[in-house]
Formats: sequence, C-alpha cells, structure tokens
Amino acid sequence: MRQDAADGTVIEVQHQRSGNALLGQVLGHSYPQEFKTAHPLHRLTANEERQMVVMTLHTQFPPGGPGPAQLSPSLAAMSLQSSTPEALRVVNLLQERNLLPPAPVPAPTPCLTQDLQKLNCSPEVFRSTLTSIPQTQSLLNKAKMPLGLLLHPFKDLSQLPVVTSSTIVRCRFCRTYINPFVSFLDQRRWKCNLCYRVNDVPEEFMYNPVSRSYGEPHKRPEVQNATIEFIAPSEYMLRPPQPAVYLFVLDVSHNAVETGYLNVFCQSLLDNISSLPGDSRTKVGFITFDSTIHFYNLQEGLSQPQMLIVSDIEDIFLPTPDSLLVNLNESKELVQDLLKSLPNLFEKTMETQSALGSALQAAFKLLSPTGGRMSVFQTQLPNLGVGALQSREDPNQRASAKDIQHLAPATDFYKKLALDCSSQQVAVDLFLLSAQYCDLASLGCISRYSAGSVYYYPSYHHQHNPAQVERFQKDLKRYLTRKIGFEAVMRIRCTKGLSIHTFHGNFFVRSTDLLSLPNVNPDAGFAVQMSIEENLDDMQVVSFQAALLYTSSKGERRIRVHTLCLPVVNSLSDIFAGADVQAITGLLACMAVDRSVTASLSDARDAMTNAAIDSLMSYRQSVLTIQQPGLLVPACLRLFPLYILALLKQKAFRTGTSTRLDDRVFAMLQLKYQPLAYAMLMIHPALYRVDDLTDEGALNINERTIPQPRLLQLSVEKLSREGAFLMDAGIVIYLWIGRNCHSNFLTQVLGVPNYAAVPDNLYLLPELDTAESQRTRAFIGWLRDQRPFFPSLHIIRDESQLKASFMQNMIEDRTESALSYYEFLLHLQQQISK
Repeated sequence: MRQDAADGTVIEVQHQRSGNALLGQVLGHSYPQEFKTAHPLHRLTANEERQMVVMTLHTQFPPGGPGPAQLSPSLAAMSLQSSTPEALRVVNLLQERNLLPPAPVPAPTPCLTQDLQKLNCSPEVFRSTLTSIPQTQSLLNKAKMPLGLLLHPFKDLSQLPVVTSSTIVRCRFCRTYINPFVSFLDQRRWKCNLCYRVNDVPEEFMYNPVSRSYGEPHKRPEVQNATIEFIAPSEYMLRPPQPAVYLFVLDVSHNAVETGYLNVFCQSLLDNISSLPGDSRTKVGFITFDSTIHFYNLQEGLSQPQMLIVSDIEDIFLPTPDSLLVNLNESKELVQDLLKSLPNLFEKTMETQSALGSALQAAFKLLSPTGGRMSVFQTQLPNLGVGALQSREDPNQRASAKDIQHLAPATDFYKKLALDCSSQQVAVDLFLLSAQYCDLASLGCISRYSAGSVYYYPSYHHQHNPAQVERFQKDLKRYLTRKIGFEAVMRIRCTKGLSIHTFHGNFFVRSTDLLSLPNVNPDAGFAVQMSIEENLDDMQVVSFQAALLYTSSKGERRIRVHTLCLPVVNSLSDIFAGADVQAITGLLACMAVDRSVTASLSDARDAMTNAAIDSLMSYRQSVLTIQQPGLLVPACLRLFPLYILALLKQKAFRTGTSTRLDDRVFAMLQLKYQPLAYAMLMIHPALYRVDDLTDEGALNINERTIPQPRLLQLSVEKLSREGAFLMDAGIVIYLWIGRNCHSNFLTQVLGVPNYAAVPDNLYLLPELDTAESQRTRAFIGWLRDQRPFFPSLHIIRDESQLKASFMQNMIEDRTESALSYYEFLLHLQQQISK
C-alpha cells in the first residue's frame, strides 16, 4: 500500500514475503492474537489467562478521550498479583515431572492495558528478560534475575510500514523517535516517553496520509506502529550512500581443492548472481590465495579475466587497484567466465600453505575506499605470513572434566584487522569448511568485531559428506540473496533511570549506546544487559527504543525503529510473575560465553547453576507464603532448571564429553549471534514422534497440510523401539529409527522393506507418493522453512555413528559426566535449603 499525501508525504506498507512468517507458530514467539481468532485447538497459556484478566480490568477511555498513544492512568491501580494466578501458581518440580507443554512455549505478555499492549513491539523482534521492570536496582538485586533485552532488529518481516517524510519527528532533547507510547498533551504538544520533556508537534505531522485527514497527529502511522521504517532525508548521511560491494576471498590450496567446495561456491554464485541485492552501481571482485595472493582483472573490454599474482606476502600491494572491483552489470560475462574456470584453474595444485592473513590485508585495502562485504572461504589453519597460527588443540584434553584451554584468540591480529575493517565500513563473513582444527577462536574475531557472521562446516567433503554439501549449498543461496544493509549503526535508548552496560553479538561498540555495524543482515540477533541507575518511583511504564540506521542495497538511507513498553512494579512477586524464562536463558548463555573466555569454563558453569539457585532461593524466601518440602518454583519459571541443565550439557559448556575445540567455539559464537528463537532450539532441542503422524490438529499452509505432533521430553524413556523419532536441534535434524520400527513407516516413508535395509548415512527422504511420506516431508520442510539457515537431516539407526550425537541431546538423562534432570533438581534443592 502506498499513498501520496497532499504535502508530499508518502506512506507505504510493504508486504514482504518471508520464510519466517510462521516462526511464531512453531517457536511460540508470535504477537498475541485476539482470542476470537485463536486456533480451535488452542489451549490457554498462563499468559493468555493473565491477558484475559487484564482485559476485564481494562478501563475504556470515554469517546473523544486520549488517543491510543496516551498512557493510561489505570495502570497505577492494577496489581499484577491479582491478575496472574497462573504465572505464580506454585509448582513442586520434584513431584511434577511432565512440565514440557505440548507445543513450544510462548513469550509472556506484558501486563499492560489492552490499548498499550496491542501497540507493543512483537517479541520476535524485541524482548525483555523481565516483562515487569523493578522500580529500583535493590529490588532487581533481590530478585536475582538478570535484566536485559534480546533483539532481532533487521528480521525479515511480512509487513513493515515504511514512511517517507521530509520531517522525521524526534524528541529535541534525547532524540527519541516519536512512537506509540508518547503522550499528546494537546494537538500541538507531545511528551517524550523516555525523557518526559515536552515537544512541539510540527505542522506537517498534523496531516495523516493514511486517512487523508488533518488535526489527528495521534493517528499517524508513526504513533500506531511499534516497528516502523523511515526513508531518511539527507541530514542522516555523512557521505553519499555507498553502492553494494561484494568481494569474495577464496582458499585455493591443495586442501581446499580436495574438499571440492570451490565447485559448489562457483556454481552457486553463477546461479544466484542476478539475485545479489543491489542496483546499477553494484560492484564485485575476487581474490584467491594459497602461499601467494591472486587478483583478477575483470575490467570491461577484456576478452577474458586476467590473473595477477603477488608473491611478496610480507608487503601486500594492489597490482591494478582500479580494475579489481568492477561494476557487475558491465562485467557480468567476465565474472561468469571466471566462475566457470576457477575450479579447473587449481585442480592440480600441490600448494599446501595458506597465507590467509595477507589475503585479508589485500582484501581490506581493496574494499577500504568504498566499504562493503568480504566473504572469506577457508579450509585449514593459516600457516604462512601475518596471522599464521599453530595447532593448540590436544585431542587428549577434549573430554577433560577440568578447564578447557584455548577458548581465547591466540593472536590479536584478526581482531585488530576487524576493527580496521569496521572503521572503513567493511564486514567480514567467514565460511570455515574443514576436517581439521582451524582455531576458530582466533579466526572468528575477524567476523565478530566487523559485524559479520561465521558459517562452519566440519568434515566438509564433496564425496564423503553429502549432507554438509547440501547444507552449504542452501546456506549459500540464502546468504547471497538475503536482504543486506550497509554502513549501519544501531542505538538503543531507554527511559531515564535505566542504563545499558554490556552488549552481546557481532559488532564494534562505538560509544556506550551505539553499535557500529558495517553490514547488517536479517539473521543476526543481539542482546544487552541493563541496570537501574535511578529509582523509577513515579513511573507506571518504561520504554526501550532500538533505532537502526542503514543504507539499503538500492542506495537509500533508512531507519528502522522498534519501541517496547513495559510496566514498572514494586513487589518481588510481580517481578517473578513477569519473568520470561526463555529470554533469561538466552541472556545467561551470552553472559556464560563471555565468562568462559575471560575467566574459565568452570566459572561459567558455576555461574549458570548459581543463577538458578539464587533466583529460586529469592522466590522461596521472599515470595512464597507456604513453606513445604520439595523444590518449589512459580509456574512461569518451571522450565528454568531444565534450561540451565540444557546449557550445562550444550556443546559450548559441557565437560567430560569429547568435544572438538572448534565445535565448542562455534557453539559459543552461535549462542551470542543467533536470535533467541533459533538459539533456544540449540539449547533445548524439540523431540517428536513421527511414525504415527495424523492430520488431526494439523496446520494448513499454502494448501499443504502440516502435522503438529506433541513435544516430548528429552529422555530415552520417551523413545520406543517400535517408533521413529525426530529431533530438531536447530542446526541439525535427526530422524532416529527404532530397531523394531513398524514396517508401514519403513516402506511408506523410507522406501525400504525392513530395518536392516535402512542405508547408513542417509540424509534425504525419498519422495514417495504415499500419505505417510507426504506428511513426514511436509513436517520436516515446515521446520526448515522457519529458519534462515539450513539444518541438515541425518537418518540414524542404532548402529549409526551419529547415534551418540542424538543421545547427547537427551538432556534429562544421566551420563558418565553429567547429572540427570532429577539429580540436578535434588542438587538445586539441597543448595536452596542450606
């Protein structure tokens, strides 16, 4: 929808198709629906009961009263305790074992009036660990729960209101963007919801381009949408918007050629080259490297690409600086010729050395004048020139129950280069495809500090590991075609009295509240820790605002703004009632990664266990009115000990189990980078029985029927030799076939006559024309469609090597080195009762 107003203002609502549009339904983070449109099988959750009570308490404004942006005084009279019997229902974890809900856990709904809540930001984009903010820091300290925000700011959205206006209305004191939670004192003045100062309403803002009416500023789209995008005028530009610039830096050593990745990369870029985001100014370039650096002159007018070799890696220079990054439209045929010939060019190479550091320096020199995206493909430990690394992994220490060494970088070369990149608006994405140790702890810094991302394909080989090849192909397609923002910054503002003290994610912190993001992509998540510096005594609500300023691939300067409003409370029971157990887990995971690197892994593990002990002890001592034996928790935190145990058993933090150092470091990078919805699947996978799928309660999406099996607890006792079970662990999906699995499933889904005929290393389901096959493939396809990366499928039997990986995700069971869930609960109870 696009409407041109009389004053030249344009409002546009973009309906962007998104593979993630249904994410909320599966992962339970969707915006609260009206109850009358709820799914017929929908069970009321604690938060929906709470919402309904809030609705009955809600006082309607008289006709002609304040608009929806006016904060309601009725908040002051509301007590959370009276409206949340379910959130604070006492649960004895030692007695109630089957706590996992049948469907994924939804985000709690903040206890706000209906007027405010319907305007609030979606929890898929902006979420707080506590949906009720304590009035004072001492009250927060007493609750023993972390206060922080989790953001997915550039998420693909199916609907995004876009406003073009010569005036972007902001508070002239604190620079907050006008939003649904400001209050209008009258038609001409509005009060900021962050600093509480009064501003004038500009004349232009009096006109509403949607209704084409004058004199109703509180009905403007900026005041009706908690997520909105502005097309920015010239004062938001330090320089003319940069073009989309893509530089590919490719390892072509013997090791790299052996993996066969180069063929897949070149074919994928050939297939998707016309879909790279950009406009007529888009530029591309290529560098390949082994012990020397190879540049490619692709200047328009040449009959074929020219390869230029620089062998002095100690003193890198650009042989022909003006012809190495070329306009894609003008040189497309030369680019295509290069991609077709590259794999053959190096197929006989015996060069085993890797001068990655020098190649990165060359790439940085090339991109510095414009900024852009550097995509680096590496298959081994760099062993030549600057940034060379030595193997630090001792395989005998992989299962150590003691502290794991070498989680910190071995050199600051990659971090320093990343900071240089960041200052020149260059982001570096790293694709690591390797069978050996590559020191991801050191190499990952190049992406972490330049706002890039890391892709990791252990044991990648074009013949021996077809599942990884499929994953690499699918990830590359998404990577090459997804939306991208260049030369971005993100600032997070919050109501006076609140302050930010730690950020988590991939970026460089430019100032206390400003992140430098040379590139921003729709798959990146961020987290921030917060504290309460001044008491919030006189406030009924507080607000948080994230503003992301970026250059689109079409060269427009845009600002995406998200605003979240939450109530302020002054009792511990209200704080506990509003706790968001998944957001708390996600933030604690980020904090534990930092603690592992700066202190030690055992410190981080102790801190996570203590987080559960401390908060449950606070609840027992200060909120519980009944004292009885057992481990008593409020219903809203009933999954907290399970999630903490899941973190302790996650690849990033586990001990006593053989874990490759790069695998561990990658798990840590993922916990800091992935948006909460995806990180939670990596922490606590979802287990389903799939040999008896039916259409009962199924979803109907695009004329496809998607079965909805129940979630099962992660315990071997939930498995059956007669069944088939699917485990969704986020980045990988396992389909475990029981030894006595029904022949119907084997023939109708796997296309084999019996269990013995199930092949080893099967990673694709055959497309059979049976109802069972269609249901199973529809369910797996639906799970995959909901995330921006491609989880590979592993079909495993009892004898499979991968069975151990599947079983390691059975979080509730005891292993040689880790407690069972019940033992962990007893440990918590013992600590709390001391």
